[in-house]
Amino acid sequence: MSGITEAAGLGELGGLKKSPHMPVLFLGHGSPMNAIEDNEYRRSWQALGAQFGKQLPQPQLILCISAHWLTQGWWLTGMDKPKTIHDFGGFPQELFDQQYPAPGAPAAAQAISRAIKQPPVGLDKDGWGLDHGTWSVLKPMFPKANIPVLQLSMDYARPPAEHFALGQQLKGLRERGVLIVGSGNIVHNLRATRRGTPANQAYDWAIEFDSKVAAQMEKGDLAALADFQRLGPVAQLAHPTHDHYLPLLYAAGAVDPKEPLRFFNDSYQSASISMRSAIWG
Repeated sequence: MSGITEAAGLGELGGLKKSPHMPVLFLGHGSPMNAIEDNEYRRSWQALGAQFGKQLPQPQLILCISAHWLTQGWWLTGMDKPKTIHDFGGFPQELFDQQYPAPGAPAAAQAISRAIKQPPVGLDKDGWGLDHGTWSVLKPMFPKANIPVLQLSMDYARPPAEHFALGQQLKGLRERGVLIVGSGNIVHNLRATRRGTPANQAYDWAIEFDSKVAAQMEKGDLAALADFQRLGPVAQLAHPTHDHYLPLLYAAGAVDPKEPLRFFNDSYQSASISMRSAIWG
């Protein structure tokens, strides 16, 4: 499978310059309220963002794969000014007032779209924007909103292995200053939430699934992450729908299995949401 740089040529990625090797992130985003509450998760995103341009290379572009943009086929935001989408209900007005006016990157989006041959990735120039899976984590990390952001949709009808394979094609972007961010949750069952449960407590099935996935990640057995449904009932409990798991496959696909891995936020929200996050590289 050819990567983006092989398919497009190093000089043809929408003005993206060659850069130091960028890390890859998977962020458990949990409740949208994490974007505005002063809690351990928001503080960890703020601390991580402060490392870019210092201990970590400064991104030229952020490519985010959020659990909240499910489409027929695959699409990439291609507008100049992506809108901030408040795709939730029942939260305080303060959350709906949040804006993240990061610019888009139409030229880079077009180049990436052309470079990915299979599956075809279309350009969405006016329909979507940045949903809360993207802006709720990026706003604490990069509050100036001055780094261009693209969002890649996910075709939920396609098998998990195809999502991982698309992530593999994104690897070359890491040499062009692109920070790849998967935003979802390793365990996500809103039907079973218990508000007020301490962060170190969760259902047994949530802990079991989270632990098994973490062990695969630590071993570098990343392709096997796409076979999570083989875990049977525990996987079904962890993900009644697996939209929040799929972003992990894009992030894992974009890394080398031997790259160093660090976990953070390895706790739970409301007993049934794993906030475990990871940085590779």
